[in-house]
Amino acid sequence: MTPEEIRDFALGLPETAQDHPFGPDTNVYKVADKVFAILQPGGDPPQVTLKCEPSLALELRAQFPAVRAGYHVNKKHWNTVTLDGSVPDDELCEMVEHSYDRVVSGLPKAVRTRLTGESS
Repeated sequence: MTPEEIRDFALGLPETAQDHPFGPDTNVYKVADKVFAILQPGGDPPQVTLKCEPSLALELRAQFPAVRAGYHVNKKHWNTVTLDGSVPDDELCEMVEHSYDRVVSGLPKAVRTRLTGESS
């Protein structure tokens, strides 16, 4: 996936907003003001940092050389993915969705209900 495709996919998730708190070269994607993705599109190669359940984070790092412990974030809960084409697009989409879902699961119940449409 290209950085533009990652951006479009992330912005397609419910109530996602893009911000630039680290400067114009880093795109941060948030839901309910909580970060779930950090995209550095201008890197050579570009990379995206995503929240991840710790055991899955380790599995993904073992499976894909382009996935490594998060850069400048909690390495247990975040992965940084180099966008070099080696990780299949469907897998990257799953990683972005998983990151979004991890953040949503930690939000207050009223916010979760609004985002997911679930009442329980």
